[in-house]
Amino acid sequence: MISFRYHVVSLLAVLLALAAGVALGGGPLSDIGSAGDDTTERAEARSQELSRQLEEAGITDSFQDEFAQSLAPGALSGVLANRPVVLITLPGADDRVVDSVSDLVGEAGGSVSGTYAVQSTLVSDSEKSLVDTLGSQLVERPEGKDASASAPTYERMGELIGRAVASVTDAGGAADTTSKDLLSSLKGADLLVRESGEGIRGSLVVVVLGDEPENAEESDKIYSGLLTGLAEHTDGVVLAGSTRSGDDGLLAVLRDDVAFSANVSTADSADTTAGRIAAVLGLAADARGTTGHYGAFGIDGALPRG
Repeated sequence: MISFRYHVVSLLAVLLALAAGVALGGGPLSDIGSAGDDTTERAEARSQELSRQLEEAGITDSFQDEFAQSLAPGALSGVLANRPVVLITLPGADDRVVDSVSDLVGEAGGSVSGTYAVQSTLVSDSEKSLVDTLGSQLVERPEGKDASASAPTYERMGELIGRAVASVTDAGGAADTTSKDLLSSLKGADLLVRESGEGIRGSLVVVVLGDEPENAEESDKIYSGLLTGLAEHTDGVVLAGSTRSGDDGLLAVLRDDVAFSANVSTADSADTTAGRIAAVLGLAADARGTTGHYGAFGIDGALPRG
């Protein structure tokens, strides 16, 4: 099913090419003769067949999503009971994916304590100096005492974000002066913004990937550092990305990063209901101490075992 879905873009390109060919057949080149008419007819027939295949693919995708959604209550029941969960979105994250994950957390017995949006400044290669300077300043203040001053730039910033939004205790943590001061500094530097919630720190975190960086290999240190640092101050973190990202995008690159993969769980195919269910189950497994990588391209299978 996945390989066929990957062909959809190619099929669309073919349809466009065929449409252009049909248009030419009715224009200045229409005098070529009967051979041209035969070619046009074959092109139209092929176009109709491709359209039918695209329609069938859409119906199949809809069925699979509805099927997975119908199984979600039983599969998720109680796995995040009484757990406050923080959602962190990376630039370009799909709101529909974020909303769906939030709903699934509720079905699992948990609650979303807050949603935070990472700003493009934080993950931009050209803004490392700003991130490094702010991180250095914050660890010298009382609110930054829980972060490692000697940690690399992005890992240190990940720790600061973790202290601001999360907790290692099952019940989460109160929005204390430290977390409020950290969030104020992060917002002032255009690095992280709270979009919803009252600032209650969650015990678990779901991070939703968005736009793919221009060069995933070069961006690996940024994302790996941030998420590895974040994991130091939570009871579990799962990174959810698309099927494509898990195949040959940023998520695939991060999974090859030893430091990252040992500390942060992942789930690809978050663009499908099944992938989002895998993300929530992966978060529950991480909370139990099992870091894993799930989805269509996950080395630990589609879902956590047991």
